Amino acid sequence: MSTAVPDSPLINAVTTASDASALDDLWNLDDEMPRNNAGTGEILHFAVRCAILAPSSHNSQPWQFKILNDGLLLIKDRSRSLPVVDPYDRELIISCGAALFNIRVALAHVGISARFDVLPDPLDEDLLVRVTVDHAMSVSHDDLIAPLLSAIPKRVTNRSRFSADALSTEVISKLQHAAKTEWAKLSVAISVGEREAIAALVAAADLTQFSDERFRHELASWLHPSRSHDGLAAFSNELEKTLDFATPLVALVVRTFDVGNGRAAHDKALPEGSPLLACISTATDDASAWLMAGQALQRVLLTAAQEGLAVSYLNQPIEVETARSALAALMDTERFPQLLLRVGRGIAPAHSPRRKLADVIS
Repeated sequence: MSTAVPDSPLINAVTTASDASALDDLWNLDDEMPRNNAGTGEILHFAVRCAILAPSSHNSQPWQFKILNDGLLLIKDRSRSLPVVDPYDRELIISCGAALFNIRVALAHVGISARFDVLPDPLDEDLLVRVTVDHAMSVSHDDLIAPLLSAIPKRVTNRSRFSADALSTEVISKLQHAAKTEWAKLSVAISVGEREAIAALVAAADLTQFSDERFRHELASWLHPSRSHDGLAAFSNELEKTLDFATPLVALVVRTFDVGNGRAAHDKALPEGSPLLACISTATDDASAWLMAGQALQRVLLTAAQEGLAVSYLNQPIEVETARSALAALMDTERFPQLLLRVGRGIAPAHSPRRKLADVIS
């Protein structure tokens, strides 16, 4: 029997009717689908439209795109970096990797062949990927990723409590295969004991971060209610009513989930509301691996969306370096943990806001 999943005022975005309409239009890809006779420029704009719907740390959307005659460039936007929580731009590049995967899906869906040159210029570390449309290549729809286009607008970060129902081994295998196809590994924690051990690590790492005043200020800047096209402003109004931002509970609510009355998931509550914890790891820990991790992440997320699953993040043990090796040991992997996910079934929240295309295309 399914366990009821409670709603929470902290998890639902508060928008005006006009804001909600504009947001719905942005996430509606059907109306923007390129025509059969569409030119390269129209197709590339559609690919970027899909790219900006990718997830990013703090919903920072740290990407810029330059559309060329025969392709496009994916460039990291340093102005949207998180120097405290992400000093080496690891999460920034992972976010750009997720955007890159959406580009791949969009081009595959319309049957456009392209080359993807990763980190093509050793003198320009901000240039992450050059995408070149190659009409000389045989055109083929990627039967594996092209169908994922319909899952792009379905994917949403869901910070609600999930049903306690276990996921089937078949579904878990699909998620693991999605990561493996992108040269990453998805390790899972299923038993209560495993999830409790990881939950304790998450809680300890979160409190370590929140003891840093710089971290609190950085998080607060992305929670500010003045943000309308990025960040986590949807939380701010309700948080101000229920919690003092100077307490660690705020970070826990945003970075785990709310269990009601402004109380964050902690210790036993976190594994109870997260039937599956999954860690994406890579063999190396450099910019190319982070791009790989981002593509694996998005492939896992879109596969999960196709299966009707909800996903959110518990990256605290990876962001706190001393906890990262402990997480690797708990997940029984010798690789580098890049993302920690909680997966289950929950009530779908509203989509997070997105910047306008004009703000990300140069």
